[in-house]
Amino acid sequence: MVPVKTLSEEAFARAEDFVWRTARILDRRRFDLVFRNGPAEPVLAALAAYRNPDGGYGNALEPDGRGPGSQPITTLTALHILHEAGAAPDGVVEYLESITAEGGGVPFVHPNARDYPRAPWWQVSDTYEGSLLPTANLVGALWQAGVTHAWIESAAEYCWAKIDALTTTHPYEALGCVGFLDNAPDRSRAQEAAARIGKLVRDNGLVRIGAEGTVPEGYNAAELHFPHEYASTPDSLARAWFTDEEMSTSLDDLIDAQHDDGGWRVRWENWTPATEHEWAGWFTVESLRVLKAYDRW
Repeated sequence: MVPVKTLSEEAFARAEDFVWRTARILDRRRFDLVFRNGPAEPVLAALAAYRNPDGGYGNALEPDGRGPGSQPITTLTALHILHEAGAAPDGVVEYLESITAEGGGVPFVHPNARDYPRAPWWQVSDTYEGSLLPTANLVGALWQAGVTHAWIESAAEYCWAKIDALTTTHPYEALGCVGFLDNAPDRSRAQEAAARIGKLVRDNGLVRIGAEGTVPEGYNAAELHFPHEYASTPDSLARAWFTDEEMSTSLDDLIDAQHDDGGWRVRWENWTPATEHEWAGWFTVESLRVLKAYDRW
């Protein structure tokens, strides 16, 4: 049996040093909370700087959107941090309700980003319509937080209809569906849907197995997720999409992806200098969280 690779204490110390040297104050506080049993209050104080009066979050909390206005994806990031800190997401549902498109669902990028710097892939649609990717993620995060609200029920119906109709998907949409299904109250329905989406992911090669991986036509390597990204915890429904060997290889690759300076880097483009270390601090904390969940350090 091949020994399981683990992150050494020296490698963890380098990651910690990287966070203290380069990360945003928010991610420094998160590191202290998650890995050093620090208090939640400083995390919440740092997060509050990104909140807007409408109850949503903006102000480059999601580094690729530099504008001040609240955005669905940015608010999703805030929901994950609030859950991490054990805090209720007060006011978030009301914000989401206020931006819901006709027919249900929230847009991937809200039009208030149009006049501000943003990543090339933050495209503002010519029509105002809902998107499964952010809506599924947001409903899943609100379910995880134990929130009940009529908007969540309505948005969940929108997501179920979209998920049931899927015959093709892309990596980010599939990952959004995982966030929804991992927290859906109807566990049998969630398991059936997850198995179907997992088949779409595997049949269409929408996953990187091994550090090099195989990239299907129409995609680039930055767009494909590793098994440990689809299943960031062992109890995720996406864990069943991969063999033990595939998951072990994926976690090995994550350990090997640590840079000499101690940090991890996102695979997608750093389109402006400010995003490089903002993403790197966040991604370093997230990488350590995954390794911790799988007992790899």
